[in-house]
Amino acid sequence: MSLSTFQYAIILWCIIAIITFLSLVFTKIRAPYGRHANDKWGKMIPNHWGWFWMELPALLLFPTLAIFGPAEKNIITWMLVALWVLHYFYRTVIFPFQLNTRGKKMPLTIVSSAVFFNVVNGFLNGYFVGFIGLQDQNAFSANIAIGLLLFFTGMYINRSADRRLIALRTENTDYQIPRGWLFEYISCPNHFGEIMEWIGFALIAWNLPAVSFALWTFCNLIPRALNHHDWYQEYFDNYPAKRKAVLPFLW
Repeated sequence: MSLSTFQYAIILWCIIAIITFLSLVFTKIRAPYGRHANDKWGKMIPNHWGWFWMELPALLLFPTLAIFGPAEKNIITWMLVALWVLHYFYRTVIFPFQLNTRGKKMPLTIVSSAVFFNVVNGFLNGYFVGFIGLQDQNAFSANIAIGLLLFFTGMYINRSADRRLIALRTENTDYQIPRGWLFEYISCPNHFGEIMEWIGFALIAWNLPAVSFALWTFCNLIPRALNHHDWYQEYFDNYPAKRKAVLPFLW
């Protein structure tokens, strides 16, 4: 694949992300998994296996292309592979089986769409790193330092929020209002943290595919967080009125 063709593919992928974002925000479609799950979208499978299968392509594809592609490897290559695997090993192998969602299911259409996204996203990022190659960067440059800070801060927020939400379901089978910590400011710290992670990753990678991933994360998780926030307000009469959806004090 020529570099120009690859760049056009990334630009098209970014345009699709923006169109997806606008359609989700204005139509307020609630993807039917998690608290929004229903069987109107076709055949259902257990929630934890749905998460496993839809995240697995990302866990496998990016590292394979990045490591075994012919492009010269440098310290940034190995850093990106390590960060990617750190995130997706948790998301694929650990997180789905920590969920206290016995009997919960998700539609195969959602799993299939997520598999498609992770294949495309994993390919675009992995192909660039493994076949085109990264620019030489000083491992102590400002963009890498800031990127690592954002990535690990976002990861901490994401996983801490996950643990708190899972603990609520352990204590009570019904949904409860999350309280304390960042939940006092936003309904979805887990989504906020994941957006931070991939912005940090993009700063470290310093290439267009990584930027497209950060853009897709924003365009996918902001509407998802808005849906969660609306659901909380509908489900709980006493839901905190000043709490925002995903960006503290803003949105």
